[in-house]
Amino acid sequence: MALSKDKKKEILESLTKAFKEAVSVVFVNFHGVNVNDATLMRRDLKKEGVSYTVAKKTLVRKALEGHKVLGSMPELLGELGIAYGNDPISPARGIYAFQKKLDNKIAILGGIFEGKFVLKDEMVVIAQIPSQQTLYAQFVNLINSPIQGLVIALNGIASKK
Repeated sequence: MALSKDKKKEILESLTKAFKEAVSVVFVNFHGVNVNDATLMRRDLKKEGVSYTVAKKTLVRKALEGHKVLGSMPELLGELGIAYGNDPISPARGIYAFQKKLDNKIAILGGIFEGKFVLKDEMVVIAQIPSQQTLYAQFVNLINSPIQGLVIALNGIASKK
């Protein structure tokens, strides 16, 4: 469907603002996703503070022209969706979760992470990083483990006497 010049200008301004403010951006191919699944995905992403929009590739390229992003842009195949947010990992993690949930009807194409273009494989690795709360819990467990071993040993000695 052809877009009017005013609509294209509005989308271009929206994309430019999103790329400027976002910490992390994920490019998504959503070919084969029905409306119900797309609505569910948008709703769940929004709960995590991630925005999701669909745009034409030419408008995305134009919006990125004004930004200094290192590296080369990944190849954008199929229908293009863009997930972005202020958390560095949430957009990738949210899309990756739906990729597994929807039997690979959506696919991560790449993205922008820490001011650099990132290819598909690197973005999938980023998506698999646990949340900050999970990392804190793992760290506390790691610190607690030697102390717990000492308590068990002292308890064993005390029960023998």
